[in-house]
Amino acid sequence: MSADRLTMPPVRLHTDAELARDALAAPLLSRAARLARWAGPGKRVGPGGELLADDLAAATAQLGLAEDTDGPAYAAEAWQLALDTGLVEFTEDSGADGAPGAEASPATGATGLATPGDRLALLTGGSPRDVLDIWLAGLETVLADAAIPDLDDLAGALGPDGEVDLDALGWNPEDEADFLDGVLGNLYLLTATDEEADRRPVPLPALAASVIVPEDMDEPSDDILEEVSEAMMRLDDQFRLLEPTGIVVHHPLDERLLTDDDEAPAATAGEGADEIAAEDIARYGMVRLTPLGVFAVRNRLLDAGVDAPAVGDLAGKGPEVLLDALPGYPERAARAEAEAWLAHRAPEAAARELLDAARGDDEAAPLRRLACQQTLALVGPEAEPALREVLGDRHLGGLARVWLAEQGVPDVPEPSQDMVFWLTVDTLAAQLAAEGDSAELRDLVEGLAGTSEGFFETVWRVDHPATEQVLEAMGRLHPDKKAAKAARKAAFKARSRH
Repeated sequence: MSADRLTMPPVRLHTDAELARDALAAPLLSRAARLARWAGPGKRVGPGGELLADDLAAATAQLGLAEDTDGPAYAAEAWQLALDTGLVEFTEDSGADGAPGAEASPATGATGLATPGDRLALLTGGSPRDVLDIWLAGLETVLADAAIPDLDDLAGALGPDGEVDLDALGWNPEDEADFLDGVLGNLYLLTATDEEADRRPVPLPALAASVIVPEDMDEPSDDILEEVSEAMMRLDDQFRLLEPTGIVVHHPLDERLLTDDDEAPAATAGEGADEIAAEDIARYGMVRLTPLGVFAVRNRLLDAGVDAPAVGDLAGKGPEVLLDALPGYPERAARAEAEAWLAHRAPEAAARELLDAARGDDEAAPLRRLACQQTLALVGPEAEPALREVLGDRHLGGLARVWLAEQGVPDVPEPSQDMVFWLTVDTLAAQLAAEGDSAELRDLVEGLAGTSEGFFETVWRVDHPATEQVLEAMGRLHPDKKAAKAARKAAFKARSRH
């Protein structure tokens, strides 16, 4: 891995058009838009632009939530979002001096006028990016609200002057916002690195622990576990608030777990232990980022100065940039990035660029050649002339023969023994750099060492910068003690050459 390793792994983003459709379908923005249109040319509102009691009931009915006990709260949240995002504009009355707005109405409590804002038209007549900008602005207000304690807690922390005593509440606004940002960042990281994360939610206890438990703590203390439990409860409340924005899919905490008489679910006939365990975990709450959520968190990371690449960012970059980056990408993202890069170039020209960038004896060169080989696997037979040109190149001749053989090309000259062993060392060096002493590398080592008699007597002579390092790894990893000893002896011989 090169020194300028990416701060965040790349994510695959949906198109702006797809994301805009998701944003418009998100319950909160959808309701806000409906209420902005319902408000008509002007609606009398309270001092902060809030709906008056009768209008709140009408708005709740307009949204089809009249039978929902939480309907008025949902309607109020949607109206507030419309105000915050400019879908509705609020003008406060200033009396009968000719200023905009009508005179205040003491009888109703109305002190201003709300009208559909200019941004409302962008939801239907603007570009996908216009829609996303409106949605992102609304998300910021909801995230800010999610970091505020429960109203009951606030009421209990009121001082004699009516102000909230933050010290008594034990709440620091910046710390709470940072905590939520950290959780979203970890959820984003899991989504980027787990190729099944778009379908596999994360348990809330694990998510809370990821930002609370120190990395060097083997066994969490009781105090830490208590802190994780409290954080899990807080996250459950926050994700309930965030889900209507479309940023997450949230399976809430089973509230029966909070009662003393709750019992763990009993096994029934036919249920396996894994199914029971999965059900138990789900009861503590689960969450995953949606594609819209990945887009939003990435925007926040970029705004914070974090390097958060997206698949396709390298399409216009040179081949050396592509080959340096791909080894750090998850497999599916690496393939998509390579495909995006190749789509902008003719196959033969692309192959020449990649092969030229893959040369070198520096420490990162084996990984570049591995990335080159993986990218060339996506190129069609039109690239054959470029591969034939490097058959005599000691860095690339073996790689080229592998590609030509996979394409079923006839008349490919046999490689020399030196080239075969050089390619073997180069391949092992790339795997070692990519994954360290992995089980996959152990299997590769065992297989290669058994391909020919006297393997170690030959390989130590290979003129490759990583020969010694590769032989030392083979000595560590080979399961056969005799073969491992032979590898270590060969490593000593390779070292003695210098």
